[in-house]
Amino acid sequence: MTTKTTAVELAAEMTIAWLSNPNNRATVTDVPVILTSIYDAVARLSSGGLEGGSKSDMSEYPPAVSVRKSLASKDHIISMIDGKPYKALRRHLTAAGLTADQYRERYNLKADYPMVSQSYSEVRSAMAKKIGLGRKPGPRLTTAAEKVTKSPSASPRRKG
Repeated sequence: MTTKTTAVELAAEMTIAWLSNPNNRATVTDVPVILTSIYDAVARLSSGGLEGGSKSDMSEYPPAVSVRKSLASKDHIISMIDGKPYKALRRHLTAAGLTADQYRERYNLKADYPMVSQSYSEVRSAMAKKIGLGRKPGPRLTTAAEKVTKSPSASPRRKG
């Protein structure tokens, strides 16, 4: 036979545990307030008051900055989680346990919201082009400008 713990008993046990922590400083007048707030939270949870997470997602995760402010600088993106600037959000999101899609969904961002700052993206793109990434192997194609400079008729003739 299992015993079912009531909300009052659970709230009382949690209050005792919280008050027994030496780092928590509470006066005698604070105890009823603490007990009431813990009881309200336990009663809400036991009645299923917080189910359906989608209604409270925005209130549960308020953004640290606005979307406009997060993209205001081309040198960094400000995280909506902690309000700190990052060149790329991938490592920061991984540490927070999120993917880029989950981050966009959590803060109601568009699908094209960048995860890398504009200047960092340009630097990486230039570096990739310099080392030849994205190019198909084989003979190098010459452009029209290169053909003009290499043709013999385009070189100046000396009179002599």
